Amino acid sequence: MQTQKPHKIDLSSDYPCPCRRRGRLIPIALTDAFGCDRCQHIFVVQENGHTIEQLVNHYPYKKIWRWSGHQWITTHPMLVHDILSMMLPTLLLGLTIVLLIAALQSQAGLIIPVGRILIFVSVVLLSLVWIAAHRRSS
Repeated sequence: MQTQKPHKIDLSSDYPCPCRRRGRLIPIALTDAFGCDRCQHIFVVQENGHTIEQLVNHYPYKKIWRWSGHQWITTHPMLVHDILSMMLPTLLLGLTIVLLIAALQSQAGLIIPVGRILIFVSVVLLSLVWIAAHRRSS
């Protein structure tokens, strides 16, 4: 069984390209970077020395890999967490606004208490998301 422990990347070695199976990463002189001989991508070794990052200007999220000793393993740098942390407050805020407008315009007696409860729950959830985001960043 292959080990999943990340190995430190040796800047004087060459590795297979994580993008293509036949490409090889070759060290770029006087830098902490590698270039692929097939796909022409450039990969920078991150400060920890265990991961590489593909340099792409038009991609909003970084592609990062770690070397297991035999192959590159994709590392997801909080992509799902970032998307959820952006979408959840937005959805809750939208829901709160819609319910507030509905509660103000409604003549029915039932929607106002339900709307108040949902607004309260939305505010509590937004507060928890805000606390979690600030706790993670500090």
